[in-house]
Amino acid sequence: MKTAIVNLATIVSGEWRDPFVRGDGILMDEGKIARIGTLSDADLKDCDVVIDADGATAIPGLIDSQIHNTFGDYTPRQKTVGFLESYLHGGTTTSISASEVHVPGRPTDPQGVKALAVAAQRCFEHYRPGGMRVFAGSIILEPGLVEDDLRDIAAQGVWLAKAGFGAVKTPYDYAPMIGWARKHGMITTVHTGGSSIPGSSGIWADHLLAMKPHVSFHINGGPVAMPDVDFGRILHESDIAMQVCTAGNLRTLLKIADMAVDADQFDRYLIATDTPTGSGIMPLGMMYTITHLASLGRRMPPEMAICAATGNNARTYGINSGFLQVGRDADVVILDACVGGTQRTALDALANGDIAAVAGVVTDGVPRFVGRSRNTPASEKTVRVAVSRVMQDFATPRH
Repeated sequence: MKTAIVNLATIVSGEWRDPFVRGDGILMDEGKIARIGTLSDADLKDCDVVIDADGATAIPGLIDSQIHNTFGDYTPRQKTVGFLESYLHGGTTTSISASEVHVPGRPTDPQGVKALAVAAQRCFEHYRPGGMRVFAGSIILEPGLVEDDLRDIAAQGVWLAKAGFGAVKTPYDYAPMIGWARKHGMITTVHTGGSSIPGSSGIWADHLLAMKPHVSFHINGGPVAMPDVDFGRILHESDIAMQVCTAGNLRTLLKIADMAVDADQFDRYLIATDTPTGSGIMPLGMMYTITHLASLGRRMPPEMAICAATGNNARTYGINSGFLQVGRDADVVILDACVGGTQRTALDALANGDIAAVAGVVTDGVPRFVGRSRNTPASEKTVRVAVSRVMQDFATPRH
């Protein structure tokens, strides 16, 4: 499919060092971004769909780098069907598994955890709930795993490994397993902070520095944060990415943001939700964290906060979305100020502490809905399908 968005007032790139792209249009072809800037009549003539943004704002699709998926679009923790599709209506176009730890009766033996990860990875390889891309299949590191197990599972396509829920004697026992996973090209993640469920272990700076994972999950608490003194140690004594989550400690989330900016280490600051968990289902979780940073942060403009939810995640995980650049995956969200608010643009609304209206979502170059999200108020601008050669206006039913 060939899709274009025109009449944009603002394009946010996803790159925090250079957060804006000049121009008013985005052309997408065969699932990739083909052109950004001012589109010509020749660019538009063969498009299957042309979306008129009416002066709204385009951002990369949000990447939730910590979700608790199981199989299909269902969460047994909250007994909810369709949560991933609902997250897409909050602007999240990509989700990354925090391991399938919520699968009822999940196995804990080496062969079982390998089978669980491979099955989840295969199930979501081509399944896109509501159009969302889900990177599933994160092996839960358990006692008994050896290097050959990590080599084997990496060869089968599993590239995520999670520490923090295994039945180890101490968190230090994860260190060799994380080393093996990294050796075989896997992205390694670790639960951080106090216990999140009965039976899990608290993990703090000493443990993380010994393990050396790629990402410290919910470093602001999931839901209980580490002692404040530990954050500086992670920031200055390692290159571990510091992921903050909506379901964590808000004071700590803001503190770590300031520290990352002061140290010129904002690339390492990632946004996720850590849901569904005991904190529930949060379709607008990514958006809320962006508003918290943009309205309460010491010096965090909204376009920079958006980059922590898009490009920073993409760079850390090595995926092709997260940036509005030619050749990147065509995952685009159209935002605007909400009707009835005091602001008139999406970025001003976020800086004011308001959520933005999600007025359209495109993933893989395919419009998933245009004009109305079922999870936000209506937009100030009239975002609409101006041309469609596929007999579809992509409108969401009224609710």
